Amino acid sequence: MKLKIKDFDSLLKKELKDKKFKSEYDALANEFTLAKEIIKLRKKRNLTQKDLAEKIETSQPAIARIESGNYKNLSLSFINRLAKALDAEPIIHLKSKSA
Repeated sequence: MKLKIKDFDSLLKKELKDKKFKSEYDALANEFTLAKEIIKLRKKRNLTQKDLAEKIETSQPAIARIESGNYKNLSLSFINRLAKALDAEPIIHLKSKSA
């Protein structure tokens, strides 16, 4: 059974009330944001994961890992290659944790 977006959003809203879950979720926010942006741009360019992998000289499983949001240690060089293949511009910044 496939989980519908509405069901997922309701479940996520409920889970985010748990402080530990929210802390873990927030810690992964940047990885998931990048993954969503890559997927969106790849689909906008009508590229498969394999097509994108070939453009940046990597493997399709590597693209799948990146798009899952669970890929750690992406280099700036690799992000730049992704951006170029997707006709995009990477914007990287640091934000202070203190208010």
